Amino acid sequence: MNMKNMKRPLQIATGLFTLLPAMAFAEDRLSAGDTAWMLVATALVLFMTLPGLALFYGGMVRSKNVLSVLMQCFAITAMMSILWVVYGYSLAFSDGGDMNAWIGGLDKMFLAGITPDTVSGTIPEYLFLTFQMTFFIITPALMVGAFAERMKFSSMMVFMALWGTIVYAPVCHWVWGGGWMSADGVLDFAGGTVVHINAGVAGLVAAIMLGKRKGYPTTAMPPHNLGLTVIGASMLWVGWFGFNAGSELAADGIAASAMLVTQLATAAAALGWLFIEWLNHGKPSVLGIVSGAVAGLVAITPACGSVGPMGAIAIGFSAGIISFFAATKLKYMLGYDDSLDVFGVHAAAGIVGAILVGVFAAPSLGGLGFGGDNTTIAAQVGIQTVSVLATIAYTAVISYILLKIIDLVMGLRVSEEDEVKGLDMALHDERGYIL
Repeated sequence: MNMKNMKRPLQIATGLFTLLPAMAFAEDRLSAGDTAWMLVATALVLFMTLPGLALFYGGMVRSKNVLSVLMQCFAITAMMSILWVVYGYSLAFSDGGDMNAWIGGLDKMFLAGITPDTVSGTIPEYLFLTFQMTFFIITPALMVGAFAERMKFSSMMVFMALWGTIVYAPVCHWVWGGGWMSADGVLDFAGGTVVHINAGVAGLVAAIMLGKRKGYPTTAMPPHNLGLTVIGASMLWVGWFGFNAGSELAADGIAASAMLVTQLATAAAALGWLFIEWLNHGKPSVLGIVSGAVAGLVAITPACGSVGPMGAIAIGFSAGIISFFAATKLKYMLGYDDSLDVFGVHAAAGIVGAILVGVFAAPSLGGLGFGGDNTTIAAQVGIQTVSVLATIAYTAVISYILLKIIDLVMGLRVSEEDEVKGLDMALHDERGYIL
């Protein structure tokens, strides 16, 4: 072979050699497509809290308390954003050294070492931490519905700050930050344990400790504006695509699959609640169908990266029925006043999704595979069950301790006079409606 004939193969070999570093570290290089998608997904998740959740809850309370709910969601959004940047992100997602199984470290406090050029996977780290910030915001905001119409605003703010630090950040690290649940192969794609079980159980503890609203359950306390609730639920449904599909952190086939199964599970749960309510009460309600839809959104959250379309329909339909009984039967049987059914919808549906993902992740059932080294449904369900029980125990105990301390120091509940007047006027000196 002459030199001319050898030249072309050498050029090709040289070119491939120069591409090797890029090929080997492609996962650490910025992707414009992934970045664009995650910018949209992050905005969608924030949209879930403001205005989605705020309107969903605001319509369900009595008119004299509508502004108090909107205020709580808005104030939580502002406060948790700052706390996340100061230390929350570091506790959840940095290396905790010898304690890494349980909690991250403080080396990224105040976002130390992070710049616009820092990359996390294929997106800027600034974008990754902002996306995770929206989860840090909505999780405590979900609790607002459990103790609506009776908690002091000041006590609520203190509790949320402490809860986010001592409960949310560690649980988030366990699952997504390299902690012990991650090592065990837990499947929680977008926050079944981290967000919904966590918030639902803490909300139940708060509702029990605060006690029932004055007049509950003998006095009727219907939603004052179901139109607002339907608008809020619709916003939640749309925003949830950012929540679930965005958790893939990439614009790829898994994100597309997560979007599809989110839609199917939500639809199935809405129908499940509608049908079971129709059978039990003779008429389907608007509040019922939107509550069922939210239950479906919750249930598919841990499973959306692991199950196929048929599994999603089964999970959603199951969640709609189980959440109906948790919100309409269990609450009255046990006698607690969870004002807007945070436990019945978020904790109950979160548990359904967190357990059933262990079943429907099986490739034989159309799933995308188990977590870690688990190769059987029984093994994965066992891991999922442990994660659920651990989350329930941890958030229940710590939430109780935090609320007890706050009650001793500054009190949790507004006075009876303020409760009768309504929190809008009593705490904020404003009215939602001018009559």
